Amino acid sequence: MINRKFFFDHVRCHLFDGKLRQSHVDGFNAILAEWERKYAKKDDRWLAYMLATTHHETDRTMQPIEEYGKGKGRTYGVADSVTGHTYYGRGFVQLTWKSNYQSMGKKLKVDLVNRPELALGLKVATRILFQGMMEGTFTGVRLSTYFNPNKDDWMNARRIINGLDKANLIAGYGKSYYAAISYTT
Repeated sequence: MINRKFFFDHVRCHLFDGKLRQSHVDGFNAILAEWERKYAKKDDRWLAYMLATTHHETDRTMQPIEEYGKGKGRTYGVADSVTGHTYYGRGFVQLTWKSNYQSMGKKLKVDLVNRPELALGLKVATRILFQGMMEGTFTGVRLSTYFNPNKDDWMNARRIINGLDKANLIAGYGKSYYAAISYTT
């Protein structure tokens, strides 16, 4: 089990300039609860990197958000001719493209194609985060590709989500989150 007091003290001090809002705590608790419920025996670096990704992709809100600009100027930012919905980034990891909403919705048994806003719910966003990063649903690579007994690659783990965009920055967040969850009681 993760020592929540140590975790929150550490992230407050090292990643949030000494202050956490209740919304931060709620987002963290959703992710930590899912980890402890199903994955606690897995590699803790996986959790740390998921937290780091969420930290970056939500602009430090630790809440599911809509992509800034809602896909404006991007191919996926155009309304779909069948559904009328635009499949811009939503959630903890900015799920994009109709096909990704469709495949993720199928895996989670949630109609994300006709109700893409469901990706903004804390529970659904958490499930998308875990499914996509642990199973390699987003780009074909998963957390175990970069974190396993023979590998510790904080930089290239960014390829799970988005090439190497901001890879150094997110690697730094990941290492700090790893320090926050590594202390057990």
